[in-house]
Amino acid sequence: MTSPNSEARPGRRLIPRPTALAVALIATGGLLVPALPAAAAPAAPAPVVTRTAIDPALVAGRGADVPFLEQEAEHARTNGTVLAPSRDAYTLAAEASGRSAVQLAPTQWVEFTLPAKTNAITVRYSIPDAPNGGGITSPLEVTVNGKDKRTVTLTSQYSWLYNQYPFTNDPNAGLLHPDWWLAECGCVPGEGYEVTAPFRPMHFYDEQRLLLGKTYRAGDVIRLTVPRGAAADLTTIDLLDTEQVGLPHIKLIAANVLLFGADPLGKRDSANAFDKAIAAAKKLKLPVYVPPGVYQVNRHIIVDDVTIEGAGAWYTVIRGSEVALGTPAPDGSVHTGVGFYGKPAAEGGSRNVRLSGFTIRGDVRERIDTDQVNGIGGAMSDSVIEDLHIEHTKVGLWFDGPMNNTVVRNLRVVDQIADGLNFHTGVTNSRVEHTFVRNTGDDGLAMWAEGVTNAGNTFSRNTVQTPTLANGIAIYGGTDLTVSGNLVADPIREGSGIHLGSRFGAEPFAGTVSVADNTTVRASTLDLNWNIGLGALWFYALDRSIDGADIQITGDHFLDSTYSAIMLVTEWGVKDAYRIENLHFRDLRVDGVGTNVVSARTAGSATFENVDVRNVGHWGVNNCGAFNWDWVNGSEFTLQDLGGNDGVDANEYHLGTPWLAPYLPNLITCNDRPPLTAPPAPSPWVQP
Repeated sequence: MTSPNSEARPGRRLIPRPTALAVALIATGGLLVPALPAAAAPAAPAPVVTRTAIDPALVAGRGADVPFLEQEAEHARTNGTVLAPSRDAYTLAAEASGRSAVQLAPTQWVEFTLPAKTNAITVRYSIPDAPNGGGITSPLEVTVNGKDKRTVTLTSQYSWLYNQYPFTNDPNAGLLHPDWWLAECGCVPGEGYEVTAPFRPMHFYDEQRLLLGKTYRAGDVIRLTVPRGAAADLTTIDLLDTEQVGLPHIKLIAANVLLFGADPLGKRDSANAFDKAIAAAKKLKLPVYVPPGVYQVNRHIIVDDVTIEGAGAWYTVIRGSEVALGTPAPDGSVHTGVGFYGKPAAEGGSRNVRLSGFTIRGDVRERIDTDQVNGIGGAMSDSVIEDLHIEHTKVGLWFDGPMNNTVVRNLRVVDQIADGLNFHTGVTNSRVEHTFVRNTGDDGLAMWAEGVTNAGNTFSRNTVQTPTLANGIAIYGGTDLTVSGNLVADPIREGSGIHLGSRFGAEPFAGTVSVADNTTVRASTLDLNWNIGLGALWFYALDRSIDGADIQITGDHFLDSTYSAIMLVTEWGVKDAYRIENLHFRDLRVDGVGTNVVSARTAGSATFENVDVRNVGHWGVNNCGAFNWDWVNGSEFTLQDLGGNDGVDANEYHLGTPWLAPYLPNLITCNDRPPLTAPPAPSPWVQP
């Protein structure tokens, strides 16, 4: 067990008070917090506030503007056990934000000092599964300054997936696909090799929100305690988000769902009441208003040319059970559940939809890709979706186009079985901004131009944390796309921070594709199928070449990449047919890579200008090309140095030389699986 105290905490600074009335400032994690006078100060360590588990100064101006402050449990005071940091998939530490957490047995606690006034908290946690799957519930006590005790109920009913895609809730199941190749044995399982159950456990964490009922001051101490006799033998606390929630939003001139029979206590299904309120609102040209309460809705609510406003995502909750259908729907769904859907694109889609100010809480516990059990779905053009909280659905928002000109902003999308958001098929001139995504079971944010291209879309100033599978942000084909100002941290496996791929039947990349001013943190993962490390930024040519667009990568920062910062790869079976071309890297910062700055496993070319690098684990460029080993003409991939590429190579043969210089223009420098060196923690970048 560890029991850090305030005197021993690294990074704590005590600032003298010149007078009794002077204000002391405690600088922690980049946040300035006014301290209480000495006589009234609680005996608590200073808060350590982070963003994606990193000093906020290192990611300033990037990611979503959110109203909460994040504190990692591993930086807090506890009598529990701090998990050793790890990035190995299928472990509790690896799925934690920042890759560590605190584990509590019954009677143990972890406590956080409030950095600002607070009346609401979010706890990210994990508790064990039931022996045969399905989850358990277990209590957690919350106190402030040793009093005002509340007990919340934690659950693992929405956690703990196992096995191969599309996964199972059964920890005792044998292989779902016994004919698939396995990385564990490097073979197709057969006689002589059997997996041990539970096989590949994942998706461990969930979140619990709590309104505290009053406002507490900066410097007050919140303690989370596992009570004696709790069902969970161990409770893992990852982090605490704290915020000050405003008063409920009131809308007097509106079609109030209560007037149409909606039940704010959630005992009766209110779906029909919502339909009636929507019909009246459209006739009277009014918005629909959903007052504070919990409303049970167990099917899709179809929205078109209507505004629906709640009292705020902390006050208005629309929840539903997943309901099995007697016969599969035409779209292949075998379940339905709570969700707000535009009309299908085949029926013309919906337009002029405004959704804001409520929570959508689903009941999805398994991944069935044909099911339409998403928080938001269908086709919606000329629409705005904002200030929602979406949890426990399959995908937070899955749009099937064609559709045009829709804005998604200021959302929180957490604890999804699959994607956080997906612009799928013919979505144009639409954008997602200032949206916070955490703990998805697939891509956090995606644009997927399957069959019909996407065009003119933007992902800007979003934060994506801890996708347990796949990528933080993924772009599968499309024309004139922008990914800018985002913050992506801690993808777990088979993915990267930002991914551009010609795969899954996507249309080709075309026009200008801009990846600008993003930051990735701990975002390079081991692909357990290939058994190679991916890049924090990953290009993958599988279905066709990536060569028809002008791809500009500018101003991005890659921090603490476990393997490489940039990876370009063509699938082995098509390595001599497909290429990756016309990439331009400019004004980048790479701070810490476990292997290489650039790993090229393809034919093609790219230019590099003003790419500043430090803390290289192996060597700057790992250029395998298309693996044809043409020692006369060199690698099939060419790296063009346009100047200003500063930083030195770490390899013993190149120490002190610029990271890019020894490899120009296309020297073969291939190590198929280079050795891994853990990079140091990122730090402020001081220009010479």
